[in-house]
Order: sequence, then C-alpha cells, then structure tokens
Amino acid sequence: MEANKQALRALICEDEGVTIMQLRKALIRAGYEVVGEAVEGLRGVELAHETTPDFILMDLNMPGLDGIQATRKIMAERPIPIIILTAYSDNSSVDEALEAGACAFLVKPIASEQLIPAVKAAIARFDTMEEVKRENTSLKDALETRKLVERAKGIVMERKKIPEAEAFRHMQKMSRDKCQTMKQTSSDIIQADNILS
Repeated sequence: MEANKQALRALICEDEGVTIMQLRKALIRAGYEVVGEAVEGLRGVELAHETTPDFILMDLNMPGLDGIQATRKIMAERPIPIIILTAYSDNSSVDEALEAGACAFLVKPIASEQLIPAVKAAIARFDTMEEVKRENTSLKDALETRKLVERAKGIVMERKKIPEAEAFRHMQKMSRDKCQTMKQTSSDIIQADNILS
C-alpha cells in the first residue's frame, strides 16, 4: 500500500486461535490494520459497532451467534464488506452468507496468498454494489421529482390559464425566489391545490 494512504482497518471474527494469528499476520504484512478480534458472533457485532472497521473477516461457525446471523446484524446497522470464512463449501451455506450481505467467502484452510486478493475483490464488489444502490436512489428521486413537477405544472397551467413552457418558467421563478428545489416548489403547489380544491 502507498505510504500516504491510510491503512484499511480489519476486524477478525474467528474462534480458532491459530487461524486468528495467521489472518492477523497476513493482513498486517499486506499493510492492513487489525482493529479487533472476536471469538464469538455477538462480540463480533459489538466490535463492528465500536471499531467501525473497513472490512470484516467472519467465520461461518462462531459460538453463540453464528457468522450469518452476525453478518445480518452488522449489515443492518452499517453496511460493510464482509468476507465469510468457512470450512464447508456447500452451496446452501454460501448462498445464505451472500444473502445475509457477505461480499465473498473463503474456504479454510486459508492461504495468505488467497486472503489479500479476496479482501481486495470483496471491497471492490461492495463499493460497486453501494454505487448501484446510490444510483438507484438518485434515479428514484429524479423520477419522483419529475412526476411532482409535471403534476404541479398542470395545476399552474389550469389555474393561471397559461401554456406549459410559461407554467414551467413560473415554477422556476418561484423556486429561485424561495431558494428551494423544484421538487419542494412542486410539492407546495400540489399541497396548496389540495387545500383550495
């Protein structure tokens, strides 16, 4: 990693001491910072909240709260790249982990040369998924705004008996005068129309 770039922070949730040591050593050697280690699922959820890591290595079979339940709780609170570690490569466990929000999984024993590429791929996949979510939210908002503007424009056209382009300019001027978005102006017009109707 570049010297001026801050090290990404990792949380290790694993109940086998030897595996924890191997993971910690591989992460530190690759330039990551290990901010916490949990040997049971509930503690992993608590540490994820307390330490706000950049990514988590999560064992599937943790005592108490298992890795899938812990992943669900963590993702519900603050979405983050989670790589599931498992001794089993059966499809149902993998599917369940991915459905819970994990970005990737590694089958134990984990070779350190597998770990770092998996971490990088999981972070990249997570970033891509988050970007898609942001774009979807932005598109939904744009569509909602457009619907409101069209509805409000119709109200202005009808009440003022003016053409569409003039109604739109009127709404733009209202927005500028009130220092608010077209969405807010449109909502105000629709609300006023409902009151006056």
